[in-house]
Amino acid sequence: MIDAAVTGLSWILLAAGAFYYFVGALGLVRMPDVFTRMHAGSIGDTAGAGLMLAGMMVVAGFSLVSVKLIVILVIILFTSPITTHALAQAALHAGVEPLLAGKGKRASAGPKAPVRKRTASKTRRRAPSRKAREATR
Repeated sequence: MIDAAVTGLSWILLAAGAFYYFVGALGLVRMPDVFTRMHAGSIGDTAGAGLMLAGMMVVAGFSLVSVKLIVILVIILFTSPITTHALAQAALHAGVEPLLAGKGKRASAGPKAPVRKRTASKTRRRAPSRKAREATR
C-alpha cells in the first residue's frame, strides 16, 4: 500500500515537472518579447527541475542519492534565477526595451540617455614632440 502511494506521488511530481518544462518551452516560442521569454524559460526550468528532482527523491527514499539530488536542486534553485537576471541586465545594457503589457509599444522610463560614442577626437591630446617644437622655432 505504501509502495503504491510512493510510486503514485513520484509519478505526480514527475508529471508536474514535465508539465512545467512543456509550458516553459511553449512560452519561449509564443511570448513576444525577450524579457517575457526569459521569464517563461526561467520559471519552467526552475519549477520543472524542482518538481522532477522531488519526484526522484521520493523514489530514492532516504539515501545518499537523495542527498545528491538535494545538492543538485539547491544548485539549480540558485543558478537559474541568477542567470536569468544576468541575461536580462545584459539585454537592457544592449538597448533592448521591454514591451508594455497589452499595448504593443515599447516601455520607456523617460527620455533616453545619449549613448557616448568613442571617437578619436575625445582622446587625450599629447604634448608636441621635441622635433615638432624645434621645427616651429
